[in-house]
Amino acid sequence: MTSDRRPPRDAGNWAQRVDRLTAPDGAEAHAFGVEGRRVAGPQQGFGALWDRDFTVALGDAATPAQVIADWRARFGDFWPRGGTFYGAITALEAGDVAPLTAGGVTTGILVIYADETSFSFMTPEGHMFGGLNTFSAEHTEDRGTVVRIRMLVRTADPSWELLWPVLKASEGRFWRATLANVAAANGVPDAVVEEATVCVDRGRLWRNWRNVFRNGALVTLAHVVGRRSRARRGGDR
Repeated sequence: MTSDRRPPRDAGNWAQRVDRLTAPDGAEAHAFGVEGRRVAGPQQGFGALWDRDFTVALGDAATPAQVIADWRARFGDFWPRGGTFYGAITALEAGDVAPLTAGGVTTGILVIYADETSFSFMTPEGHMFGGLNTFSAEHTEDRGTVVRIRMLVRTADPSWELLWPVLKASEGRFWRATLANVAAANGVPDAVVEEATVCVDRGRLWRNWRNVFRNGALVTLAHVVGRRSRARRGGDR
């Protein structure tokens, strides 16, 4: 008796499993928040679990494939002020690791999936969230092309959970502005971005409270202080 164990059709769209993340060449200066870290999804976070859904309709201005191809190629270009993405100069691909800075915290992402109409990433240890973010576009009969950012996230540790009301508002502004920029780049400058945020689980994962010792804000602060200290010592020589 034989068994058919052929890989699924989309096997090539998934990242290979890795134990620890390695930043790409050329991003070393910003890699301290991602290099050597493990991936930390919602189950590795601490706070309540939230499902956040941001959408914008483009009508017939662009096809889903056109939107995603451009988004993957210029992901950080659509971010509003306050965020910097240090990804590769080529289009995002499954397995890519990219440092980023948002809200003054330097961390990163791992792209776990990418195809013609969607891509997803997960966050590393130290990020403010343990999360899974999916960026997609689809054709609908009534609204044409609908572009979506869907997140399943928990705050990473108790300190971030205390700040959740602030984080919720700032993250909402950030991703609404991102979708507005995507829409404008595809010929819809006055598009209305819609949001739905639902708490899926109000319980906290107390087993993960020690994540506070890998807090990305503290790591970023230590890196900045250390860099300035090294610069001063070098200037005194």
